Parts: sequence; C-alpha cells; structure tokens
Amino acid sequence: MSISQTNMKLIAKPLYGFLSVMVGALLAAAAFHLNLLAKDVAPDIKVESTPINRDMKGVTSFAPVVKKAAPSVVNIYSTHIVHVRRFQNPIFNDPMFRRYFGIPDEGQNLTRKEQSLGSGVIISPDGYILTANHVVEGADEIKVAIANDKTEYVAKIIGTDPTTDVAVLKIDAKNLPAITLGDSSQLEVGDIVLAIGNPFGIAREAGQPTSVTMGIVSALGRNGYDFSQNGRVQQVQDFIQTDAPINPGNSGGALVDAEGRLIGINTAIISSSDSSAGIGFAVPINMARDVMNKLISSGGKILHGYLGISMQDITPDFVKAFGLPDQNGALVGGFLPNSVAQKAGIKTGDVIIAFDGKPVTDAHSLQLLVSGGTPGSSVLIKVIRKGKPETLTVKLGRLPGELAQNDDEQNDSNSSNPDALDGVTFGDLSQEARYQLKIPDDIKGAIVTDVGQDSNAADAGLRVNDVIIQINQQPAEDADTAVKLCNDAKGDRILLQVWRRTGDLATTTFLSVDNTERQK
Repeated sequence: MSISQTNMKLIAKPLYGFLSVMVGALLAAAAFHLNLLAKDVAPDIKVESTPINRDMKGVTSFAPVVKKAAPSVVNIYSTHIVHVRRFQNPIFNDPMFRRYFGIPDEGQNLTRKEQSLGSGVIISPDGYILTANHVVEGADEIKVAIANDKTEYVAKIIGTDPTTDVAVLKIDAKNLPAITLGDSSQLEVGDIVLAIGNPFGIAREAGQPTSVTMGIVSALGRNGYDFSQNGRVQQVQDFIQTDAPINPGNSGGALVDAEGRLIGINTAIISSSDSSAGIGFAVPINMARDVMNKLISSGGKILHGYLGISMQDITPDFVKAFGLPDQNGALVGGFLPNSVAQKAGIKTGDVIIAFDGKPVTDAHSLQLLVSGGTPGSSVLIKVIRKGKPETLTVKLGRLPGELAQNDDEQNDSNSSNPDALDGVTFGDLSQEARYQLKIPDDIKGAIVTDVGQDSNAADAGLRVNDVIIQINQQPAEDADTAVKLCNDAKGDRILLQVWRRTGDLATTTFLSVDNTERQK
C-alpha cells in the first residue's frame, strides 16, 4: 500500500535415561533464568557515528554495500485472525430478537485469516529485529524469513509503539548477520541512500534475497502527515524523506547510507496509487533506537511526554512583537485539555526556548523533546515572557490517545471489573482527531481507538472513532473518566451515548452493552 495526503495508506500480519533427563532439566532451567535476566538487557548492537565521506568520487557499483547490508534485512509475514459478525446490524446480535424470529445462535461469529507482508532489520546477532509497528500490529502469528536461510522463524513481539510506528521483534537464533547502525543526525540532504526490503512480496519463499533501490535524502525533519493506523494518528514524526523507490512490502525494511549503515526504518510513501511516486519516508534510526531501548528495558511498554499546549513557530513579526532576540523557540498559542504546562504556570504568549536543558529551535523540535520525555518526570522549561527570561518546573503528563493498557495505573483500576467494555480502548480527544473527524468543539468525551471484534461492545454496535459522551447517563469527559465509569458500572448492561460521524452525517445514539462475562 502507499500513503498520500489525499490518499494516505500505510505501506504495508524418548527417554534417554535418568542422567540425560536431569541434564536437560538443568539446561532448561538455566535457559529460562537467562531469558528472564536478558529481557531487560539492551541487545548487543554495533553503532558507527562517523559521517560518510562526501568528498569521494562517484562509484560504478554499490554491490559491496548491498553485500554488507542486505543479509541483515528479513522478510516478515504476519497473520491476523479476524472475527466477523454474521449480521452487521446490531439488532440481529440481540438474543431476544433472534429467539423471537427463530434465527439460530450457531454461526454468529465467523473467522477468516488476513495475511500481510513487510520487512525488518536484524540489529543484534541474538535475534532482535526492528520493523514498523503497522507491519505486525494486531498479528496473531509472525514469521520471519532470513535471506540465504531456508528456515522460517516464529517471532515474538517484544514491544510496539504506534506513536512513532516502531516495533521490536525477537527470534530464537544465534550468530545472525546483524547490521551496523549509523547516526541519522549526521545525514545531509543529497546523501545517497539505499532502500532494502521485500516489495510486493517478491521474495515470498524462505531464503529468497531482498531487493534494493537507490536514491538520495530528499529532505530531513518531515512531519505533519496523517499516517493513521487503526484510528490512531502517528503523532511523533521526524521523517527522513527519500526518492529511493519504496513500495508495499518495503515497510519496516532498511534505509542505509553509502557505507551500508542503517540510518532509517522505511515506513510510508506519498502516492495517489499503490506504488512509489518518489516520495518515501523513514523513521530516523536515532529515534527508532531510542524507542527500541525503552521498549526492551520496560518490558514492551512505552509512554510519551505531554505538555498540553498549542505551539507555533516564531515568525519575523513575532520577534518584534514579543521582544525576542531571534526566531528560535516555540510560541505558546493556547492550551489543550488536561494541560500540565498551564497548571505549572506557563502562559499564552510565552516563548519556550529551552526544554530540560536542550535548545528549542521551533515547534517541531519542542514536540520531539517533549514526546521523548517520561510522563511523571519533572523538567525545567525556559521561556521568554514579555521580553524577559523565566524558568519553570513542569511535571510531564502522558500523551493523550496512547493505549490505556500501557499505563500500569490504568491496568490496576481495570482489573476490578474485567468485563466492563472489555476489548475497548479509549483515548482523549486530540486536536488531530477533531480535525480529521470534524468533531465539534462542544462534543466532550473519549474517542474509541480500538474495539475487539469478538467483544460485547462490538456486538452492541460500538466502533472505532465513536466518541463516548455518556456512560450510564454520566458524562465521560475524557479517557480517564470513561475508564473509571466503566469500572464503577453495576448491573448486566452498560448504557452508552455515543457521537459518531458517517460520511457527512453526524449523530448521537444510545447503545446497550452486555456487562456480563462473555463466553469464550
């Protein structure tokens, strides 16, 4: 698939005697404990930060670079079992209705397998693999095929981060051809790059080599694109743009420099069709590496920092109006819901020039610094207010829209009533969601970012992008409130009032959700 601003899509789920038994048991126990110890240890990766030699004369072949990097790029095949309701109209899922009209209960839920393909990159000899989140998101089974190896490996998901579209996998193998990581901060527009992957599933059989395309770095720091996945917007973006042809199946594969070092993970393209139009994007390896380390060290969970401000770049007119020395910084234009910045004393018209000791050059740089922070941590923010510098301490919040199950505190509260909207994920209403779904400002609630297909809520007709505005006739002003109201719900049914848009029509409707334990 491809992605475009007018048509945006993700590129893309016997017994040997007593002695031998004892030895085997001891080895198994040792392996088990080693695995426990290893799960929080960063993989053994090789990094080279030296910039490429830009003074060298043109080469006639990149074959040596390909031979160095291509063996590290793998083909990923993911399978997702989809549960499909036999009747799409929620009324047919009502057992009383089916009983009255003599509709049998058998066969209400059908299943089918959906398969997708993508690419990944081996970053350590012991089997850690970087790929794009949307390549493996929702997969029930993931298989990895390595070039020149006839074995297919079953992969385990170590962690995923939809916010940056990064995922980390692990396969049970040793002495793999791990790639060398470069330093994406050293890239310059015009540098030659190679995209390596499995476009259109050309390398469908295990052991088949990947394919390679060549281009240059067209731009750096690209952001602001609506690369949505499962109703969630990829909010943290700092893309490398390249004209190296990237096609469906390349996603999650390697973007390497002229020395074969990994400098990006291919993720998306802009195109009006399902093929490359010369505008491709990759997540910089520095960002992907930081996300990877956090996912591994935290057991697969990651949360991004949040200030809750509407920020703007500094224009020449703002320099004079706000008494600024230059155009560096990010102007605070307003505040978003649950703004921790506003609570900490930041005001409209402040210009943030430093975050946690790091300079802020524009609104985009501030967004990256904030998202890389840890929710709950305190940071120093330096602002210019009415021409004078001030420093404030702000305790970072959590980026709205991230999965509630990533929050240990939310997990604890949910455990008291596991069947209250079981299978539903809430998010706070972001400005991006309001713009994308044309949600009026007077609509307050929690947006549904995921609904399990075989859940009670799905049977009742709840769907992704619905905005839950009331639960049991109590206002659900945000995701936290919605979770609390669900956990507090009593009785066999939960009454929801939701706002939804279908095409140009927006309506509110009531849904009654079964709140009893679902039969598995």
